[in-house]
Amino acid sequence: MSQHNQVAIQPSTLYVVPTPIGNLGDITQRALDVLGAVDLIAAEDTRHTGLLLQHFAINAQLFALHDHNEQAKADSLIAKLQDGHSIALVSDAGTPLINDPGYHLVRRCRESGIRVIPLPGACAAITAMSAAGLPSDRFCYEGFLPAKTKSRCDTLRALETEPRTLIFYESTHRLLDSLQDMVTVWGAERYVVLARELTKTWENIYGAPVGELLSWIKEDEVRRKGEMVLVVEGYKAPESAELSPESLRTLALLHKELPLKKAAALAAEIHGVKKNALYKYALEQQQDDQE
Repeated sequence: MSQHNQVAIQPSTLYVVPTPIGNLGDITQRALDVLGAVDLIAAEDTRHTGLLLQHFAINAQLFALHDHNEQAKADSLIAKLQDGHSIALVSDAGTPLINDPGYHLVRRCRESGIRVIPLPGACAAITAMSAAGLPSDRFCYEGFLPAKTKSRCDTLRALETEPRTLIFYESTHRLLDSLQDMVTVWGAERYVVLARELTKTWENIYGAPVGELLSWIKEDEVRRKGEMVLVVEGYKAPESAELSPESLRTLALLHKELPLKKAAALAAEIHGVKKNALYKYALEQQQDDQE
């Protein structure tokens, strides 16, 4: 049932509030209500958030909370919450804690028995995933790849056989290096979608095998500028790689007494492999024998 009520701000409560990743129209009415009613807003960059609040004519007290001071300032905010204050946590764009500050504060709130209320809203990773055209039933978010080549390649090798769709954030000055390392580690055929400047005027979403994507980006310097998300197809094992010698021997033995489809089904169940892969293999073998 759809319902909209004026927000009743709770005392001693931390609100986790997403903000737009580009288009100001994406902010929710509930987010505006919370930002306009809390006692304090903890912001990654008070100047950046100040411009957002000014646009929506919201007057609020701001408190700087960023990567470099979060652990030191968490105690101060916990004390304010325990005294009955309400606080909204925001980052520069998107959902706080998703590659943005907030983890230490939220963790401390949970440990101190302070209520944390999350609001739904903009997130670049999910926005890109929804338009990538890659499997979305299972995916994993990996944030930014390491800045140094060796560490980046080590990370990519660790993810080489990850079957889930992968989501990365990437910066303008490291995009080409990261894509080149993907080609080196994974091969040029792994499908990658570049989602750039999402929700903004120059939004662009383009997918191709990573080798082709790298060439496409090099054709135009503009294609490597802005805020970027990379959505990567998960690893797909070749069907033949699943067929162990044991499964093939079982198939051959069963096929002496049973029709091929039945033999393939039983062998697949015994060895935990795909029935279609066994059936296809047996048909190809039969064709080879007849030639």
